[in-house]
Amino acid sequence: MPDYKALKNGGFMRQVQKNRFSLRLKVVGGNLSASQLETIAAISKKYGDGRVHLTSRQGVEIPFISLEDVENVKAELELGGVSTGVCGPRVRTVTACQGSDICPSGCIDTYSLALEISDRYFGRVLPHKFKFGVTGCMNNCLKAEENDLGIKGGFTIEYIKSLCTLCGVCVKACREGAISIGSDSLSLDKEKCNSCGRCVKSCPFEAWKGEAAYILSFGGTFGNMIAKGLDALPPAKDKETLFRAADAALVFFDKYASPGERFRVAIDRAGWDSFKKYMQEAMASQDLAD
Repeated sequence: MPDYKALKNGGFMRQVQKNRFSLRLKVVGGNLSASQLETIAAISKKYGDGRVHLTSRQGVEIPFISLEDVENVKAELELGGVSTGVCGPRVRTVTACQGSDICPSGCIDTYSLALEISDRYFGRVLPHKFKFGVTGCMNNCLKAEENDLGIKGGFTIEYIKSLCTLCGVCVKACREGAISIGSDSLSLDKEKCNSCGRCVKSCPFEAWKGEAAYILSFGGTFGNMIAKGLDALPPAKDKETLFRAADAALVFFDKYASPGERFRVAIDRAGWDSFKKYMQEAMASQDLAD
């Protein structure tokens, strides 16, 4: 009798057709090389029905894999530099937009961050599935708040009055109406500012200085239960802080969620004030396991 649970955990999901599986592949940040695509196409033609399915989370699935071909498929994919994905209660494939490496709007390098997140957490067993999503800017192409932990690129900004000519370019660039011109300087309404960094990118005189930051949201879901991820911490100014926050969130989930319970449900049951307090204390601690 096949171990269907083990097969599913390894990315082989049962189809309605007997002993046929749709194989989910590991695709980090939506990126595959041309040679990996060639491998996937060859496997689909040889062992599937010549099709691949592109999932809503930047994944690739090869349907109609026969039970008897599972081991051969895994071996040939590995030779072609392609890894199988995971299903079940564990950290899933990390999604990402193209970020600052390609997109002019990007504030952070999303793909390199997605790789680091994947290397650190991919496949980690938890009470239920857990999804990371990385988006490069406030355009939010990856819909960060739909993820258990969403990461959005932004800027912490500083105004340098001595370099400003009051040209007004930044005022026009700011979609939030957070910048206004006074008699001899600009003023920033911090309540309106969403850290998008458009002032930094648009200023021809470098009167706005910006440092990349990671804006975090927790507890997003978009499936049987729809909930928008919410903030619990200030923006992380570096990767070390970001990963400490991710570590703390996963420890909370592992400790306080019941089996089969999503991260958002565990947070709601504990209460957001309690979750925020936990996160703040965990971030200040040197040992997240305590």
